[in-house]
Amino acid sequence: MKTFVEMKVAGIALDPSNNAPIVILRDLEGKLVLPIWIGIMEASSIAAAIEGISYSRPMTHDLLKNILDKIEAEVVKIEVVDIKDNVFYAVISVRYNGQTVKIDARPSDAIAIALRTQANIFVAAHVLKDATQATTDTEKKKKIIFGFEQDMEKLKEILEDMDPEDFGKYKA
Repeated sequence: MKTFVEMKVAGIALDPSNNAPIVILRDLEGKLVLPIWIGIMEASSIAAAIEGISYSRPMTHDLLKNILDKIEAEVVKIEVVDIKDNVFYAVISVRYNGQTVKIDARPSDAIAIALRTQANIFVAAHVLKDATQATTDTEKKKKIIFGFEQDMEKLKEILEDMDPEDFGKYKA
């Protein structure tokens, strides 16, 4: 049986080397961090949910939430269940007519939906182990240092000195 860690969206950041958006997940104790590079449209959707922005016409993730509401289905949770070749895999658990079904999803879409439905976000422990390393550095005021094992130095260079203010208006 897989072990999962509950996480929250800490914010959206931009990779300064290529301006790619990154959603930052942080565990509830603030000890573990999982950065996931995502698309610009998904980043915009996640940022809108964080900021509580609603549009006059529903965007894709809002439309899906509206459909789920109309058919009286409930998003129970989302889970980031695996990572293979630096690609993350997620599942959205939806309860409908007394049954829970699991739907394959990209983590960015699952997170955008979780934020709109107030569903909990979980990450498999092996994904955290395989994707990132997170430690506390006492010399840097207990700042968290993290990075992909495959390219830990690059990610450290990008993120190790980030402060909450670096997340700008997208800070959760």
